[in-house]
Amino acid sequence: MRRLSRLAGLLAALMLLAGCQREPTLWQQESYVFGTRVQITTADVPENVARPAVAAALADLDRWHVRLHAWRDDSELTRINRALAAGQPVDTDSEVLGLLRQAQDISARAEGLFNPAIGQLVALWGFHADSFAPVRPEPGALARLLASAPSMADVQFDGQRVSSRNRAVSFDLGGMAKGWALDRVADRLRQAGVKSALINIGGNILALGSKGDTPWKVGLQAPRDNQAMAVIVLHDGEALGTSGDYQRYFELDGVRYCHLIDPRNGSAACQRQAATVLVEPGPDAGLRSDVASKPLFFAPRADIARLAGRFAIRDVLLVEADGHTWLSPAMQPRVQWLQRPAQVDVLTGFAEAPT
Repeated sequence: MRRLSRLAGLLAALMLLAGCQREPTLWQQESYVFGTRVQITTADVPENVARPAVAAALADLDRWHVRLHAWRDDSELTRINRALAAGQPVDTDSEVLGLLRQAQDISARAEGLFNPAIGQLVALWGFHADSFAPVRPEPGALARLLASAPSMADVQFDGQRVSSRNRAVSFDLGGMAKGWALDRVADRLRQAGVKSALINIGGNILALGSKGDTPWKVGLQAPRDNQAMAVIVLHDGEALGTSGDYQRYFELDGVRYCHLIDPRNGSAACQRQAATVLVEPGPDAGLRSDVASKPLFFAPRADIARLAGRFAIRDVLLVEADGHTWLSPAMQPRVQWLQRPAQVDVLTGFAEAPT
């Protein structure tokens, strides 16, 4: 919580940096959902417009937090997972069904490096809890679960009905729910007449409009301290997402284990510190900013450009385990360094950034 608070404070400070142009009127409200802090900041919107619009968006987030929770007894996702574990098909509503269909499509595009069907694996590592102990899974249980190979490809849809050929399938949508929610919060604000806002759901950020006469600026956290290593300017409709090993993790025998679990081998021993993507405006910009960072977190560097292309993303930043930082050509001019890493290089396989 202290780490999240410091990060939120850092982002808020960067958003409020004074420029040389007209100071906008800002209004901000916060909440805590999806296990993380949420901030919605509006610019140049009367409070009597901003307050109810943001309140409605936060109410939506509260509702989704309950419905999509992977381990609450009263969540819709838990109800579905129980049925699948029993080998039974289960009906659900259009909202959850649409999200599960998207999860299946995204998993295929990510070549299995994003797999929301591994909820049991997440639980085995202890990350299916608000607090967790520094304990490795029992090797036999891990081997058995890996042998069962739960996959989104096992999932079948028939109307409103969901079923699975594999009882080991257990949905955990933590890798996409924040980005999915970003797009819906943005739509909610636009419909209410809010044209300028910054939506931050645990470091997954989407910008609407601008902050007065200047674009929104956000800080990119250095993975190994609580300060920003860079500032990135976000234009209307752009989204920024990071997967890192520094939010939910524990250390055991000198090894850092994080909640980002490699679907290929069940390992939580992270080989990379962070993967950040910047996504161009679009109806699913928030979702893509969330999900695309996961396969890029796990993929070999030689595959980064190809996988990013599957999500129509050109702007990528990677921080390796040793701090060596890599940027795609398009990302280079977007990053304004505050603490430049000791070694920064260019990722290959991407088209050169436009001049």
